[in-house]
Amino acid sequence: MRSLIPVSLLVVLTVSLPGGATPHPIPDATQVVNLTAKRYEFDPPTIRVKQGTRIQLKITATDHAHGFKISDVPDGGGKPGLVFASSQDCVRMDEGQSATVEFVAQNPGTYSFRCCVHCGWHHRAMRGEVVVEP
Repeated sequence: MRSLIPVSLLVVLTVSLPGGATPHPIPDATQVVNLTAKRYEFDPPTIRVKQGTRIQLKITATDHAHGFKISDVPDGGGKPGLVFASSQDCVRMDEGQSATVEFVAQNPGTYSFRCCVHCGWHHRAMRGEVVVEP
């Protein structure tokens, strides 16, 4: 009986200590942004994020095939400021399909993106930007 008291006391203290037996979930630091590609525009055309944030762009083509390509170098030049989860090239989405592009916004600046799949007469006007704020 005497040996059960210290063991019982240890169990009670361990369970009742703050954070002792309760796991604390780690918050997901990924910012998800839904982006729509449709007839010569991206919606929203400007995406604002904070420096150091992991970004997941979910891009959906609503009317026909579109593409997505973003520069890893800010407008005006400089060193690359977007770090991609996988190699970044033209990402194609057919009508009704979605694609995901993930990166870390490492350095402040404005990073242009565009449609990289010819989608019609005003294809060249289909542009947008990611603004990374300090």
